[in-house]
Amino acid sequence: MDWYEAVFELIDLRSFSNLWYWIALAVFWSSASHYVLGVPFDLVLRAKRKGGQAEADLRDMVRVAINRLLIIGEVSGLLIFGFGCFVITGLFLLGFMYGVEFAQALFLILFPMGLLGLMSIRAASSIESNVETMDQLHARLLKHRFWTQVLGIISIFITAIWGMYQNMVVGSL
Repeated sequence: MDWYEAVFELIDLRSFSNLWYWIALAVFWSSASHYVLGVPFDLVLRAKRKGGQAEADLRDMVRVAINRLLIIGEVSGLLIFGFGCFVITGLFLLGFMYGVEFAQALFLILFPMGLLGLMSIRAASSIESNVETMDQLHARLLKHRFWTQVLGIISIFITAIWGMYQNMVVGSL
């Protein structure tokens, strides 16, 4: 047995059986849940509890983040959406029609993140047009974080089920 075989036998480089894939998936969803529309969630909680300067900081950070999201959406949103659909469709076809496991793994991360991007733009638009008080802002940010976590739970569950299935199928060959 040569050295390369020993290393590749010890470290499985398939996507769903690789520990680094699952760490990356956890980091993606943990970050998405912590940064609500680009604003750290601890700032939202601190502003709700203490008010004052924390509330002013929250209002400023939300204003900057929302303006940034909406400007990106207006200026290049259609181009980003089209390119994202192209990439996600390509990954879907490569992964599930041609059986490329790496494409499946990327699709199972990027597709829900694309949905989260659309949810974020919708939430930013809603905050800009409908939110007038800090209580409404807190409620809208909490609602967005809740739905982000729901999407994350569903995404991780589907990815785990598919990953276990792939490991059982590939492991039995």
